[in-house]
Amino acid sequence: MKKQNHFVAYLLIGLGTYFLIKQLNLSLFDNFYSWPTVLIIIGIVFLIHSYSTHEYQHIFTGVLLLGLGIHFHGLENYSFWIDHWSIFLLIAGVAFVIRYLQTYSGLIPGLILIGIALILIFSVTLPNAFKWFYGVTEFLDSFWPIILIGIGFYTLYKKK
Repeated sequence: MKKQNHFVAYLLIGLGTYFLIKQLNLSLFDNFYSWPTVLIIIGIVFLIHSYSTHEYQHIFTGVLLLGLGIHFHGLENYSFWIDHWSIFLLIAGVAFVIRYLQTYSGLIPGLILIGIALILIFSVTLPNAFKWFYGVTEFLDSFWPIILIGIGFYTLYKKK
């Protein structure tokens, strides 16, 4: 079988297994009979295909779909799951960093997205030990345009 067909084969195996388990109505998997599980399966298929064929450009898509599937599954099934829009930034940042491990590109955007996501997640409610973080976020909230301008000038005039 050609390597191009591997993706379709993995996808059919994953979806077939999902629907077989659903049809058998196994009580062990009751929480997984939902649409986020399909996202998880497709994300895993992208990752398996990327690593088995050494075509690492699909790692980002695989991690993104896997992360979204896990997030939506967590929202449906766990009361402690964080329901904040910055989780999507965190998932994208993690996808960039994991892709960087194979392609050596995308580390800086990944770290920036993870940093922004963590700031936004923890700025909602913080434990008392991290109250100093409110001062940092207030400072950044006031001066972020100046910081962007500074980064722009630095990027424009830095030596290659």
